[in-house]
Amino acid sequence: MQTVKPRLHSDQYATGILSGDRVMLGQAITLIESNLENDKVLSAELLEKLMPHTGNSLRLGITGAPGVGKSTFIEAFGKYVTDQGKKIAVLTIDPSSQITKGSILGDKTRMEELSKNPMAFIRPTASGNILGGVSNKTREVLLLCEASGYSVIIIETVGVGQTEVNVKHMVDFFLLLMLAGAGDELQGIKKGIMEMTDAMVITKADGDNMDHATRAQAEYQHALHLFPASASGWQPRVITASSLTGKGIDAVWKMIIEYQNLTTTSGFLKQNRSAQQVAWLNEYFDQLLKSDFHRLQNFQSTLKNMERDVAEQKLSAYAAAQILLKALYENLKSVIG
Repeated sequence: MQTVKPRLHSDQYATGILSGDRVMLGQAITLIESNLENDKVLSAELLEKLMPHTGNSLRLGITGAPGVGKSTFIEAFGKYVTDQGKKIAVLTIDPSSQITKGSILGDKTRMEELSKNPMAFIRPTASGNILGGVSNKTREVLLLCEASGYSVIIIETVGVGQTEVNVKHMVDFFLLLMLAGAGDELQGIKKGIMEMTDAMVITKADGDNMDHATRAQAEYQHALHLFPASASGWQPRVITASSLTGKGIDAVWKMIIEYQNLTTTSGFLKQNRSAQQVAWLNEYFDQLLKSDFHRLQNFQSTLKNMERDVAEQKLSAYAAAQILLKALYENLKSVIG
């Protein structure tokens, strides 16, 4: 007869995480990512216990189109950071299939050396149905890693184009990786993800590609000057780097530390994180409101009717949404009395 493993209490999770137990951290992340109602309650308790121990890391977001070498760059960068005595956690987001809902989650394979580093922790997560290059529990996982003593947290986005902006609202420093000689230089004059970056790195700047990288660096730097000044007071920079030779990796780290010092002194770092917390509250409220809305009496039948009428063009989407909103108010009145 198979024995059922006893359920851990939030205090046990918290104790393990605060002591730097990697196994417990991994189990806690699995708990956080669970959609089971009991796990959601336990996750909320755990986060409340850990909140006083969070906020002490440097949060980095890294994005770039497929083929730019994100994983290779992060491995080289992570090795450099750990050599400086810093513990680093890498939260990688892999795209989920909209058909099977599955994900390969192969980042540990692509960062084989870093995954074996005792100073590094790599956690791949499927993006699910969330747009913007991150998953719906990325923030919570980031907090768990901070509480576990990781002083540098990297969020590597899915990397599917210029929609990778959600990560900007979770991190202190947003880094965009670009290739030279692949037609990407023209993207430098477009708004979107470009104007949100704190810095750009031209990757694969080695061998015969070095000249292309140098030219692209100048073009991108010129393009960045066309965008409005950042509220942080920081002027975005463009750096060339090679993950193969390691050249330029140290310059990227020094630049990030310079940014951290500048924004800490000016107070922007604290102000920005406060704004991110408020945005997180609003997102959670929207999620909870929508979730409760779907559980209200008779709402599912009303929703199905509205979906049918909109599909058959009997109602506009706006009119149907108004009816759903009215149904919400009527249900709330009946609950309140």
